[in-house]
Amino acid sequence: MIFYSKTNHSVLVFLIFFGVIVDMKNKTHEIRQKFVGCLLGGAVGDALGAPVEFMTHVEIVSKFGESGITEYVPCYGGIGRITDDTQMVLFTAEGLLRGHVRGARRGICHIASVISSAYERWLYTQGYRSRMETGEDWLTSGWLAGHAELQNQRAPGRTCISALRSMERYGASAKNNSKGCGGLMRVAPCGLFIWPSTTGSDAFHLGMQAASITHGHPSGYLTAGVLSELILHLINGKGLRDSLGKVKEALVAYEGHEETLDALEKAEALADISSNHFEAISKLGQGWVAEEALSIAVYCALVAKDLRHGVCLAVNHDGDSDSTGAIAGNLLGAMMGVSAIPESWLEPLELRDVITEMAEDLVDSNEWDLDDFGGVDNDWVWKKYPGY
Repeated sequence: MIFYSKTNHSVLVFLIFFGVIVDMKNKTHEIRQKFVGCLLGGAVGDALGAPVEFMTHVEIVSKFGESGITEYVPCYGGIGRITDDTQMVLFTAEGLLRGHVRGARRGICHIASVISSAYERWLYTQGYRSRMETGEDWLTSGWLAGHAELQNQRAPGRTCISALRSMERYGASAKNNSKGCGGLMRVAPCGLFIWPSTTGSDAFHLGMQAASITHGHPSGYLTAGVLSELILHLINGKGLRDSLGKVKEALVAYEGHEETLDALEKAEALADISSNHFEAISKLGQGWVAEEALSIAVYCALVAKDLRHGVCLAVNHDGDSDSTGAIAGNLLGAMMGVSAIPESWLEPLELRDVITEMAEDLVDSNEWDLDDFGGVDNDWVWKKYPGY
Protein backbone atom coordinates (compact mmCIF):
# COMPACT_ATOMS: atom_id res chain seq x y z
CA MET A 1 0.00 0.00 0.00
CA ILE A 2 1.32 3.47 -0.92
CA PHE A 3 0.34 6.37 1.31
CA TYR A 4 0.16 9.82 -0.23
CA SER A 5 2.35 12.46 1.35
CA LYS A 6 4.05 15.68 0.30
CA THR A 7 7.30 13.72 0.21
CA ASN A 8 5.81 11.04 -2.04
CA HIS A 9 4.32 13.74 -4.24
CA SER A 10 7.69 15.45 -4.61
CA VAL A 11 9.34 12.16 -5.51
CA LEU A 12 6.60 11.46 -8.03
CA VAL A 13 7.01 14.88 -9.62
CA PHE A 14 10.77 14.36 -9.79
CA LEU A 15 10.40 10.93 -11.40
CA ILE A 16 7.95 12.28 -13.98
CA PHE A 17 10.22 15.23 -14.73
CA PHE A 18 13.26 12.94 -14.98
CA GLY A 19 11.35 10.62 -17.31
CA VAL A 20 10.38 13.54 -19.55
CA ILE A 21 14.01 14.70 -19.73
CA VAL A 22 15.23 11.20 -20.60
CA ASP A 23 12.50 10.86 -23.24
CA MET A 24 13.47 14.23 -24.75
CA LYS A 25 17.13 13.22 -24.87
CA ASN A 26 16.25 9.92 -26.52
CA LYS A 27 14.04 11.71 -29.05
CA THR A 28 16.78 14.25 -29.82
CA HIS A 29 19.27 11.43 -30.33
CA GLU A 30 16.83 9.64 -32.66
CA ILE A 31 16.26 12.79 -34.72
CA ARG A 32 20.01 13.41 -35.00
CA GLN A 33 20.52 9.83 -36.18
CA LYS A 34 17.86 10.34 -38.85
CA PHE A 35 19.34 13.63 -40.09
CA VAL A 36 22.78 12.06 -40.40
CA GLY A 37 21.27 8.90 -41.88
CA CYS A 38 19.41 10.89 -44.51
CA LEU A 39 22.48 12.71 -45.84
CA LEU A 40 24.92 9.82 -45.46
CA GLY A 41 22.34 7.42 -46.91
CA GLY A 42 22.12 9.61 -49.97
CA ALA A 43 25.91 9.81 -50.24
CA VAL A 44 26.47 6.05 -50.03
CA GLY A 45 23.77 5.47 -52.66
CA ASP A 46 25.46 8.05 -54.85
CA ALA A 47 28.90 6.49 -54.40
CA LEU A 48 27.64 2.92 -54.95
CA GLY A 49 25.81 3.88 -58.13
CA ALA A 50 28.51 6.10 -59.61
CA PRO A 51 30.56 3.34 -61.30
CA VAL A 52 27.49 1.90 -63.06
CA GLU A 53 25.66 5.12 -63.91
CA PHE A 54 26.00 4.67 -67.65
CA MET A 55 25.77 0.87 -67.74
CA THR A 56 22.76 -1.28 -68.62
CA HIS A 57 21.46 -3.88 -66.18
CA VAL A 58 22.78 -6.62 -68.47
CA GLU A 59 26.25 -5.05 -68.38
CA ILE A 60 26.11 -4.63 -64.59
CA VAL A 61 25.16 -8.27 -64.01
CA SER A 62 27.77 -9.45 -66.51
CA LYS A 63 30.49 -7.55 -64.67
CA PHE A 64 29.46 -7.96 -61.02
CA GLY A 65 27.34 -11.11 -60.92
CA GLU A 66 23.64 -11.83 -60.52
CA SER A 67 23.22 -9.49 -57.53
CA GLY A 68 24.85 -6.64 -59.40
CA ILE A 69 27.07 -4.10 -57.67
CA THR A 70 26.78 -4.35 -53.87
CA GLU A 71 30.07 -2.83 -52.71
CA TYR A 72 32.16 0.09 -53.88
CA VAL A 73 34.50 -0.35 -56.80
CA PRO A 74 37.09 2.17 -58.05
CA CYS A 75 35.56 5.26 -59.61
CA TYR A 76 36.87 8.80 -60.04
CA GLY A 77 40.29 7.62 -58.86
CA GLY A 78 39.23 6.02 -55.59
CA ILE A 79 36.76 3.98 -53.55
CA GLY A 80 33.55 5.50 -52.22
CA ARG A 81 33.82 8.69 -54.25
CA ILE A 82 30.76 10.93 -54.40
CA THR A 83 29.41 12.61 -57.52
CA ASP A 84 27.82 15.97 -58.32
CA ASP A 85 24.65 14.72 -56.60
CA THR A 86 26.19 14.79 -53.12
CA GLN A 87 28.24 17.88 -53.91
CA MET A 88 25.04 19.77 -54.65
CA VAL A 89 23.28 18.34 -51.59
CA LEU A 90 26.04 19.87 -49.49
CA PHE A 91 25.73 23.24 -51.21
CA THR A 92 21.94 23.13 -50.79
CA ALA A 93 22.44 22.60 -47.07
CA GLU A 94 25.00 25.39 -46.97
CA GLY A 95 22.59 27.77 -48.69
CA LEU A 96 19.84 26.93 -46.21
CA LEU A 97 22.10 27.49 -43.21
CA ARG A 98 23.52 30.73 -44.58
CA GLY A 99 19.97 31.86 -45.23
CA HIS A 100 19.11 31.03 -41.63
CA VAL A 101 22.02 33.13 -40.42
CA ARG A 102 21.17 36.00 -42.76
CA GLY A 103 17.55 36.00 -41.67
CA ALA A 104 18.57 36.19 -38.02
CA ARG A 105 21.07 38.97 -38.66
CA ARG A 106 18.95 41.13 -40.95
CA GLY A 107 15.48 40.11 -39.91
CA ILE A 108 14.52 39.02 -43.42
CA CYS A 109 15.85 36.63 -46.03
CA HIS A 110 14.80 35.45 -49.48
CA ILE A 111 15.90 31.87 -49.03
CA ALA A 112 15.91 30.96 -52.75
CA SER A 113 18.39 33.76 -53.39
CA VAL A 114 20.79 32.45 -50.76
CA ILE A 115 20.45 28.89 -52.07
CA SER A 116 21.21 30.05 -55.62
CA SER A 117 24.24 31.89 -54.26
CA ALA A 118 25.41 28.59 -52.77
CA TYR A 119 24.90 26.90 -56.14
CA GLU A 120 27.02 29.63 -57.70
CA ARG A 121 29.81 28.58 -55.32
CA TRP A 122 29.34 24.97 -56.43
CA LEU A 123 29.54 26.18 -60.05
CA TYR A 124 32.83 27.87 -59.23
CA THR A 125 34.24 24.58 -57.88
CA GLN A 126 33.43 23.09 -61.28
CA GLY A 127 35.53 25.70 -63.08
CA TYR A 128 32.72 27.99 -64.29
CA ARG A 129 31.35 31.45 -63.48
CA SER A 130 27.84 32.84 -63.73
CA ARG A 131 26.95 36.13 -65.41
CA MET A 132 26.76 37.79 -62.02
CA GLU A 133 30.44 38.80 -61.91
CA THR A 134 30.52 37.80 -58.25
CA GLY A 135 33.80 38.46 -56.47
CA GLU A 136 36.10 35.54 -55.75
CA ASP A 137 36.10 36.40 -52.05
CA TRP A 138 32.38 35.56 -51.93
CA LEU A 139 32.70 32.48 -54.13
CA THR A 140 35.30 31.04 -51.76
CA SER A 141 33.74 32.27 -48.51
CA GLY A 142 32.51 30.11 -45.69
CA TRP A 143 33.45 26.65 -44.55
CA LEU A 144 32.25 24.32 -47.27
CA ALA A 145 33.91 25.52 -50.47
CA GLY A 146 37.37 25.22 -48.96
CA HIS A 147 37.33 21.41 -48.97
CA ALA A 148 39.69 20.26 -51.70
CA GLU A 149 37.60 17.18 -52.50
CA LEU A 150 34.82 19.43 -53.79
CA GLN A 151 37.05 21.01 -56.41
CA ASN A 152 36.43 18.13 -58.83
CA GLN A 153 34.03 17.55 -61.69
CA ARG A 154 32.04 14.38 -61.09
CA ALA A 155 29.85 14.22 -64.20
CA PRO A 156 27.89 17.39 -63.37
CA GLY A 157 24.48 17.72 -64.99
CA ARG A 158 24.50 19.82 -68.13
CA THR A 159 21.25 21.54 -67.20
CA CYS A 160 22.59 22.56 -63.80
CA ILE A 161 25.77 23.94 -65.35
CA SER A 162 24.02 25.82 -68.16
CA ALA A 163 21.27 27.25 -65.94
CA LEU A 164 23.73 28.50 -63.34
CA ARG A 165 26.14 29.90 -65.91
CA SER A 166 23.30 31.94 -67.40
CA MET A 167 22.00 33.09 -64.00
CA GLU A 168 21.63 36.87 -63.87
CA ARG A 169 19.80 37.28 -60.57
CA TYR A 170 19.86 35.32 -57.34
CA GLY A 171 16.66 33.42 -56.68
CA ALA A 172 15.34 33.58 -60.25
CA SER A 173 13.70 30.48 -61.71
CA ALA A 174 15.36 28.77 -64.65
CA LYS A 175 14.27 29.76 -68.13
CA ASN A 176 14.24 26.25 -69.53
CA ASN A 177 11.83 23.35 -69.83
CA SER A 178 14.07 20.73 -68.28
CA LYS A 179 12.74 17.97 -66.06
CA GLY A 180 16.03 16.17 -65.60
CA CYS A 181 16.62 14.78 -62.11
CA GLY A 182 19.34 17.33 -61.28
CA GLY A 183 16.91 19.52 -59.37
CA LEU A 184 15.41 16.60 -57.44
CA MET A 185 18.53 14.75 -56.33
CA ARG A 186 19.90 17.66 -54.27
CA VAL A 187 16.92 18.79 -52.13
CA ALA A 188 16.84 16.37 -49.19
CA PRO A 189 18.28 19.10 -46.90
CA CYS A 190 15.14 21.19 -47.53
CA GLY A 191 12.99 18.68 -45.65
CA LEU A 192 15.54 18.52 -42.84
CA PHE A 193 15.78 22.30 -42.60
CA ILE A 194 12.03 22.71 -42.05
CA TRP A 195 12.09 20.39 -39.01
CA PRO A 196 10.86 20.57 -36.23
CA SER A 197 7.83 21.95 -38.04
CA THR A 198 5.24 19.40 -39.08
CA THR A 199 3.94 21.70 -41.83
CA GLY A 200 4.59 19.70 -44.96
CA SER A 201 3.55 22.56 -47.25
CA ASP A 202 6.59 24.57 -46.13
CA ALA A 203 8.92 21.70 -47.00
CA PHE A 204 7.19 21.16 -50.34
CA HIS A 205 7.48 24.83 -51.28
CA LEU A 206 11.13 25.05 -50.23
CA GLY A 207 12.07 21.96 -52.26
CA MET A 208 10.34 23.40 -55.32
CA GLN A 209 12.15 26.71 -54.91
CA ALA A 210 15.54 25.03 -54.71
CA ALA A 211 14.94 22.86 -57.79
CA SER A 212 13.37 25.59 -59.94
CA ILE A 213 16.64 27.55 -59.84
CA THR A 214 17.91 25.17 -62.53
CA HIS A 215 14.90 23.18 -63.76
CA GLY A 216 11.88 24.92 -65.27
CA HIS A 217 9.53 22.04 -66.11
CA PRO A 218 6.83 21.28 -63.49
CA SER A 219 8.04 17.70 -63.17
CA GLY A 220 11.54 19.03 -62.60
CA TYR A 221 10.55 20.99 -59.49
CA LEU A 222 7.32 19.37 -58.22
CA THR A 223 9.20 16.12 -57.69
CA ALA A 224 11.64 18.07 -55.52
CA GLY A 225 8.73 19.37 -53.47
CA VAL A 226 7.51 15.81 -53.02
CA LEU A 227 10.91 14.54 -51.86
CA SER A 228 11.40 17.44 -49.47
CA GLU A 229 8.02 16.90 -47.81
CA LEU A 230 8.52 13.13 -47.67
CA ILE A 231 11.82 13.65 -45.83
CA LEU A 232 10.13 15.90 -43.26
CA HIS A 233 7.36 13.36 -42.58
CA LEU A 234 9.84 10.49 -42.27
CA ILE A 235 12.01 12.47 -39.84
CA ASN A 236 8.87 13.06 -37.78
CA GLY A 237 8.28 9.32 -37.57
CA LYS A 238 5.54 8.81 -40.13
CA GLY A 239 5.62 5.72 -42.34
CA LEU A 240 6.42 6.01 -46.03
CA ARG A 241 2.93 4.92 -47.15
CA ASP A 242 1.20 7.47 -44.95
CA SER A 243 3.69 10.13 -46.00
CA LEU A 244 3.03 9.47 -49.67
CA GLY A 245 -0.69 9.93 -49.06
CA LYS A 246 -0.14 13.32 -47.46
CA VAL A 247 2.30 14.46 -50.13
CA LYS A 248 -0.02 13.50 -52.97
CA GLU A 249 -2.74 15.64 -51.40
CA ALA A 250 -0.36 18.60 -51.59
CA LEU A 251 0.91 17.73 -55.06
CA VAL A 252 -2.45 17.81 -56.83
CA ALA A 253 -2.91 21.48 -55.94
CA TYR A 254 -0.14 22.43 -58.39
CA GLU A 255 -0.49 22.91 -62.11
CA GLY A 256 1.41 20.31 -64.10
CA HIS A 257 1.32 17.69 -61.34
CA GLU A 258 -0.01 14.84 -63.49
CA GLU A 259 3.31 13.22 -64.48
CA THR A 260 4.63 13.23 -60.94
CA LEU A 261 1.40 11.90 -59.45
CA ASP A 262 1.18 9.12 -62.04
CA ALA A 263 4.80 8.11 -61.39
CA LEU A 264 4.23 7.91 -57.63
CA GLU A 265 1.05 5.88 -57.95
CA LYS A 266 2.71 3.54 -60.41
CA ALA A 267 5.56 2.96 -57.95
CA GLU A 268 3.10 2.22 -55.14
CA ALA A 269 1.09 -0.17 -57.29
CA LEU A 270 4.17 -2.09 -58.43
CA ALA A 271 5.44 -2.32 -54.86
CA ASP A 272 2.19 -4.10 -53.97
CA ILE A 273 2.22 -6.66 -56.75
CA SER A 274 5.72 -7.16 -58.13
CA SER A 275 8.12 -9.89 -57.10
CA ASN A 276 10.67 -9.17 -59.83
CA HIS A 277 12.23 -5.89 -58.79
CA PHE A 278 14.26 -5.30 -61.93
CA GLU A 279 11.19 -5.74 -64.13
CA ALA A 280 9.23 -3.37 -61.89
CA ILE A 281 11.96 -0.73 -62.01
CA SER A 282 12.22 -1.03 -65.78
CA LYS A 283 8.50 -0.19 -65.99
CA LEU A 284 9.18 3.00 -64.03
CA GLY A 285 11.88 4.20 -66.41
CA GLN A 286 15.60 4.83 -66.21
CA GLY A 287 15.72 7.78 -63.86
CA TRP A 288 17.23 10.40 -66.14
CA VAL A 289 14.10 12.54 -65.77
CA ALA A 290 12.85 13.59 -62.37
CA GLU A 291 9.54 11.77 -62.10
CA GLU A 292 11.22 8.50 -63.09
CA ALA A 293 14.07 8.96 -60.61
CA LEU A 294 11.60 9.73 -57.84
CA SER A 295 9.37 6.77 -58.62
CA ILE A 296 12.29 4.34 -58.76
CA ALA A 297 13.61 5.58 -55.41
CA VAL A 298 10.15 5.42 -53.82
CA TYR A 299 9.57 1.90 -55.14
CA CYS A 300 12.92 0.71 -53.78
CA ALA A 301 12.24 2.29 -50.38
CA LEU A 302 8.79 0.69 -50.22
CA VAL A 303 10.02 -2.85 -50.94
CA ALA A 304 13.34 -2.62 -49.09
CA LYS A 305 14.09 -5.27 -46.48
CA ASP A 306 16.69 -2.91 -45.04
CA LEU A 307 18.74 0.05 -46.21
CA ARG A 308 21.37 -2.05 -47.97
CA HIS A 309 18.72 -3.98 -49.90
CA GLY A 310 16.82 -0.85 -50.96
CA VAL A 311 19.91 1.06 -52.10
CA CYS A 312 21.27 -1.92 -54.02
CA LEU A 313 17.94 -2.23 -55.85
CA ALA A 314 18.05 1.47 -56.64
CA VAL A 315 21.45 1.36 -58.37
CA ASN A 316 21.22 -1.94 -60.26
CA HIS A 317 19.16 -0.96 -63.29
CA ASP A 318 19.44 0.68 -66.69
CA GLY A 319 19.91 4.38 -66.25
CA ASP A 320 20.89 7.06 -63.73
CA SER A 321 22.07 4.74 -60.98
CA ASP A 322 23.85 7.27 -58.77
CA SER A 323 20.87 9.63 -58.61
CA THR A 324 18.27 6.93 -57.93
CA GLY A 325 20.62 5.37 -55.37
CA ALA A 326 21.11 8.74 -53.69
CA ILE A 327 17.38 9.52 -53.47
CA ALA A 328 16.52 6.05 -52.18
CA GLY A 329 19.35 6.42 -49.65
CA ASN A 330 17.93 9.76 -48.49
CA LEU A 331 14.51 8.20 -47.92
CA LEU A 332 15.76 5.06 -46.20
CA GLY A 333 18.28 6.97 -44.09
CA ALA A 334 15.56 9.35 -42.91
CA MET A 335 13.40 6.36 -41.97
CA MET A 336 16.00 4.10 -40.38
CA GLY A 337 18.82 6.36 -39.20
CA VAL A 338 22.56 6.18 -39.71
CA SER A 339 22.92 2.87 -37.84
CA ALA A 340 21.17 1.15 -40.77
CA ILE A 341 24.01 2.04 -43.17
CA PRO A 342 26.60 -0.73 -43.60
CA GLU A 343 29.98 0.19 -42.13
CA SER A 344 31.65 -1.14 -45.29
CA TRP A 345 29.92 1.70 -47.14
CA LEU A 346 30.54 4.35 -44.50
CA GLU A 347 34.20 3.75 -43.70
CA PRO A 348 35.70 4.67 -47.12
CA LEU A 349 33.05 7.25 -48.06
CA GLU A 350 34.53 10.46 -49.40
CA LEU A 351 33.78 13.50 -47.20
CA ARG A 352 31.99 11.35 -44.63
CA ASP A 353 32.96 13.70 -41.80
CA VAL A 354 31.89 16.79 -43.74
CA ILE A 355 28.50 15.27 -44.63
CA THR A 356 27.97 14.23 -41.00
CA GLU A 357 28.89 17.68 -39.73
CA MET A 358 26.55 19.35 -42.20
CA ALA A 359 23.68 17.11 -41.10
CA GLU A 360 24.39 17.88 -37.45
CA ASP A 361 24.50 21.61 -38.18
CA LEU A 362 21.05 21.30 -39.75
CA VAL A 363 19.81 19.73 -36.49
CA ASP A 364 21.59 22.17 -34.21
CA SER A 365 20.81 25.35 -36.14
CA ASN A 366 17.49 25.58 -34.31
CA GLU A 367 19.44 26.10 -31.08
CA TRP A 368 22.05 28.58 -32.35
CA ASP A 369 22.09 31.92 -30.58
CA LEU A 370 22.04 34.27 -33.55
CA ASP A 371 21.27 37.46 -31.69
CA ASP A 372 23.30 40.29 -33.28
CA PHE A 373 24.36 41.29 -29.80
CA GLY A 374 25.27 37.78 -28.75
CA GLY A 375 29.01 38.48 -28.74
CA VAL A 376 31.80 36.01 -29.35
CA ASP A 377 29.65 32.98 -28.54
CA ASN A 378 28.34 32.91 -32.09
CA ASP A 379 31.36 34.24 -34.00
CA TRP A 380 32.04 30.75 -35.30
CA VAL A 381 28.60 30.66 -36.93
CA TRP A 382 29.22 33.87 -38.88
CA LYS A 383 32.56 32.53 -40.09
CA LYS A 384 31.24 29.11 -41.05
CA TYR A 385 27.99 30.25 -42.68
CA PRO A 386 28.38 33.97 -43.46
CA GLY A 387 25.02 35.51 -44.16
CA TYR A 388 25.93 39.11 -44.88
